[in-house]
Amino acid sequence: MAKSDGKSEFKKMRKLVEPYRITDGKKFRLKDIDPGDTGGLKSEFKGEAKALLARGVELLSDEQARLYAQDRWGVLLIFQAMDAAGKDGTIKHVTSGLDPQGMQVYSFKAPSSEELDHDYMWRCMRALPERGRIGVFNRSYYEEVLAVRVHEAFLMNQKLPRELITKKVWDERYQDIRAMERYLSSNGYLILKFFLHVSKKEQKKRFMERLDFPDKNWKFSSADARERQYWDSYMDSFEQMVRNTATDYAPWHVIPADNKWFTRLAVSDTIVDAMEKLNLKFPKIDDAKKKELAAARKILMSE
Repeated sequence: MAKSDGKSEFKKMRKLVEPYRITDGKKFRLKDIDPGDTGGLKSEFKGEAKALLARGVELLSDEQARLYAQDRWGVLLIFQAMDAAGKDGTIKHVTSGLDPQGMQVYSFKAPSSEELDHDYMWRCMRALPERGRIGVFNRSYYEEVLAVRVHEAFLMNQKLPRELITKKVWDERYQDIRAMERYLSSNGYLILKFFLHVSKKEQKKRFMERLDFPDKNWKFSSADARERQYWDSYMDSFEQMVRNTATDYAPWHVIPADNKWFTRLAVSDTIVDAMEKLNLKFPKIDDAKKKELAAARKILMSE
């Protein structure tokens, strides 16, 4: 694909991802988004999508360089999904061209005993990216209104005073999350949240592949199959999550995930588009720095 100034590509990106961007969740319904949707792109587009993804990775690398040099913004990418929705693969492909020195990835599993001795956001807050860097959360504090909501025993194991566990606990957590994300946004964080929306049918297909192919056996856990029993409860929790925490400063992007090629392209386009809007620039040097560089040049030229 021939390189351009990026304007036409960004225009296409905005059109592609806009339907999946949720900034006000009051009327959001998960059933309105088809996990098999490809944004109007047909399956024949799959080959071209690889080239577009490669271009997206290149553009993201350019934005990362400016982000790192400017050292003013931090970027936080949050990924939530059911098992086998493609979080790991999406993160791998979308960030494949980034400088490792300017990014960090955290995968949050079941909380440790140390983490349970702190508030539920503690482990994520201490993993926030520094200014100038891109941070990726593979799962996050949102598990506290997802898995913890689906499985009441998880909540009971969190060492909270029992009098604080009321019917209002979920609304209180949504309120806390919105406030925390507003705080981060007002302190120079670009927050992009992705829910990779896979269908139950496609998840089963991917689970069967993990069972059928020896080189994929390691990916499968019996717990994954057991969690399918709670599918409807999870879907309700995901819907409530988006409805209660989608804001203009920390939007949710509910990305159809049945077709991996489309998922990766949509995520890449979303990130590039959002970072382009930051209007990141390489720092301009002042007169004192120019004199310093001129002196250095003179020394080098005299050797």
